[in-house]
Amino acid sequence: MTGDKLTAVLPLILVGMLVAFTFWLDRLAQPVALGTAGASRHDPDYMVDGFSAIRMNESGAASYTLSAAKMVHYPDDDTTLLTAPRFVSLGSAKAPVTITASQAVVSTNGEHVYFQDDVRVTRAAFGDSSELMMRTAFLHVIPDDSLARTDRTVTITDAAATVTAVGLELNSETRVIKLLSNVRGTYDPNKSPRAAAKR
Repeated sequence: MTGDKLTAVLPLILVGMLVAFTFWLDRLAQPVALGTAGASRHDPDYMVDGFSAIRMNESGAASYTLSAAKMVHYPDDDTTLLTAPRFVSLGSAKAPVTITASQAVVSTNGEHVYFQDDVRVTRAAFGDSSELMMRTAFLHVIPDDSLARTDRTVTITDAAATVTAVGLELNSETRVIKLLSNVRGTYDPNKSPRAAAKR
């Protein structure tokens, strides 16, 4: 190639290289396409440390409180994961019910709460009834209905009794507990609050 031809072609080569380089830079700047796999990933969109919330009833009084050491929200299914949750039902001022666990999953709008691992339910003492403690591995709570349910093994203790069962339904407002199957227990009337009051 003669010097004249090289001089004529060189600008075209440089322009071509510049166009190619610009295209390459544009491709690098584009976000990576998520595709169908990325769209279905269970990734959080926000986290909160020291989470706390209060639900009010129609009269403006506190119905229940929910707090946790950490809250993580997932947009793909609109669920919330709570670490070390603490739920307090205030439906009955006489005997509030407190639920704690290692973690809990809250559904959309807080309609359902699923407590998991080392679940403890404590009903405060009232009248002639002592404090009551229930332990299980899983508990499904429906806050607006004041209901708690499980199909797992539960152990219930108070001052005078120890009861085990498989499956339970608890209404925190009426304080009624239903044991569903395989119920076994022991009771010592001498340890009841009534017996202690007579001494």
